[in-house]
Amino acid sequence: MKNLEKIKRNIYIKLILLEIAVVYLMKILVPVLANYPPSSENNAFQASVEPLSHNMQYLILGSFGVILYAIFITHLMKDVFKYIKKDKKLVTFKEIQTVRKACFSFPRKILIVQLIVILVVLSVFFVSMRLNLFLILKFVLIYFSFFIVTSIVSNVLIKNDMDVILNSTYEINNNYTIENKTSKFSNELIHNILPFFIVVIITISLFGYTETSEAIGEQCYYYYQVQLDNAKLNYLSMEDLQKELGKISLKSPNDYYFIIYGDGENDYKLSSEDGYLSKFFINYAKMKNEELNGRVYEYYGVDEQGYCQKITLNDGTECYIGFKYSVTSKELITYFVSIAGIAIIFYIIILVLWSRNISKTIREVSDSLKAIAEQKDLSNIGVLPITSNDEIALLTDSFNKIQQTSKNNMDKIKSTQSRLVEQERLASLGQMIGGIAHNLKTPIMSISGIAEGLHDLTVELDNSIGNPVVTNEDFHEIAKDYFNWIEKIKEYTEYMSDIITAVKGQTVTLVNDMESSFTISELLKRVNILMKHELKNAIVYLNITVNMDENTVIMGDVNSLVQIVNNIISNSIQAYEGKPEQTIELNVATDGNNAIISITDHASGIPKKIKNKLFKEMVTTKGKNGTGLGLYMSYSTIKAHFNGDMTFESEEGQGTTFTITIPI
Repeated sequence: MKNLEKIKRNIYIKLILLEIAVVYLMKILVPVLANYPPSSENNAFQASVEPLSHNMQYLILGSFGVILYAIFITHLMKDVFKYIKKDKKLVTFKEIQTVRKACFSFPRKILIVQLIVILVVLSVFFVSMRLNLFLILKFVLIYFSFFIVTSIVSNVLIKNDMDVILNSTYEINNNYTIENKTSKFSNELIHNILPFFIVVIITISLFGYTETSEAIGEQCYYYYQVQLDNAKLNYLSMEDLQKELGKISLKSPNDYYFIIYGDGENDYKLSSEDGYLSKFFINYAKMKNEELNGRVYEYYGVDEQGYCQKITLNDGTECYIGFKYSVTSKELITYFVSIAGIAIIFYIIILVLWSRNISKTIREVSDSLKAIAEQKDLSNIGVLPITSNDEIALLTDSFNKIQQTSKNNMDKIKSTQSRLVEQERLASLGQMIGGIAHNLKTPIMSISGIAEGLHDLTVELDNSIGNPVVTNEDFHEIAKDYFNWIEKIKEYTEYMSDIITAVKGQTVTLVNDMESSFTISELLKRVNILMKHELKNAIVYLNITVNMDENTVIMGDVNSLVQIVNNIISNSIQAYEGKPEQTIELNVATDGNNAIISITDHASGIPKKIKNKLFKEMVTTKGKNGTGLGLYMSYSTIKAHFNGDMTFESEEGQGTTFTITIPI
């Protein structure tokens, strides 16, 4: 088993390094996606408008994110980490199930936790800064995209580590089976692919929106640059300056001119009552005027720009004049949102249909393999058509080959099983015939002795005819002896007839004849007759206890049930391994509408390795002397032919009890 402690360390290192890399990538890409003003970060200008530089902000954000990430990993993987530290000999099956569930659900949980916590924190932060709704939405979409990508990449990075953990659970306990409630492949495919596509659409839309906004800004910039260059605005009074600026045609009704004439935050005049100049805009106009040829930007991510020039009034006061304009519009926003929405909806439809087709093919293969695993009738499972030219096609082709091989193997197994059943039946029949021969020997010898006695008595009778010494009383005595011998012959022939009837029933193959019926008395009588010789030879006593009406009628074939009971009794005899003077209890009672037949021995019991396979497989503890068919066929017969059940309880060194439950 691989060093799982190393796996734990790898998970922490990979995910935390990923978080650091994402924060660094955000530092590079967010200004591009949000259209930050050029030359506005991590310099003297930013220090004039914000207490912390963006480098410092991302350092704080990254540190906060790494700490949160470590906390999330520790919490979400606590069961896995506990399992890694624990002695694997002490791990329970329930703990294995918990570990596997945690490994499967971790990628989705870490994504949900990240999005909820981080996006809520960002939203609160942006709202506290009194940013407009669209700006908040834009930043939330940007960060949402980054965290989605983080989740997808983290899933890829730790996939091998998770596989090692999952593999280790099989090394401990390989009895894990798939639960009925599993996630559909189509859903998993959508969950893994759709978020990445949404990120791509959001990113492309933001890039497109940024480029479009920049193009609009360029047009407005050059327009107002030409307008101000053509106007004669130097050395005018403030009133004349306002009049001249008011004469310039606006490119958009929402545009307005501004005059920044002092060092205070409110030392400016606007042509629009709804207009506003932020400290950011004012400082940018003053500090970046020459560097950017009069191009002015509003706060980070705000879609407002301006053009300004530096002039001197007639009183010698220097001021900055220009026009402020929006580089976006409701129509532009609606356009990009609509395009993105339509693309996502269209992709979802295509992805759902595509994933369902793939899932359908996999489900067909899965259901067919399940039928093979459950040993169902394979004749009704047709060859799956190959409808693609990819890995799914290879999977389908492999299944078809497995199916054909399984059919061939099932045919061989059925053929072999039929031979084994016949061999088992013949072996039982041979054993039974040995006992029958011994049982018939006694009445035959007795009848032979009676025949000799009758012969002597007949000679005596013949010699007595005409003999005057022989009286009528003597003839009556001879007749009485004849009657006694005849009664004994009748008794012996009836006993032989019972044996022959029982043998005749046991020599036929087990069939499901639910229209026939028998009584408990008839069942016990046949069991007694057929097991008498084997019990006598083993010096084992069968104690029969009946706690129900012996005339109770059971529907079914009595010969089938006799063979099952005899097989269990025979197994109990063999379990004593030749020890004489042992007992077997055969108890018959009722429980509601069921007859309960139990056979108990006090031998060595059934080994633990056999218990789990009993009734499910053809297993035997007799080595080459057994086929394992007896109990396997008995269980099947009770279930199928009598609509009953067969169970057992066994303790090694204590004994075993088999219980047969049959509806009355």
